[in-house]
Amino acid sequence: MKIAILKERRPHETRVAATPETVKKLKALGAEITIEAGAGIAAAHPDQAYADAGATIVPDAAAAFAA
Repeated sequence: MKIAILKERRPHETRVAATPETVKKLKALGAEITIEAGAGIAAAHPDQAYADAGATIVPDAAAAFAA
């Protein structure tokens, strides 16, 4: 299964669809996770935390969907 996590586009939105912890759990189930760069910044989850959890960071939403 492939999962793409995108940045929230609404003003002042601080939520993100996955945390680094949930990425670890999804990876353990065999999912491939692609995250748009900066998706977790407003929720205090830097890109490096997602990369450390096993996600692939891509530059934009189009790249996330393409993956």
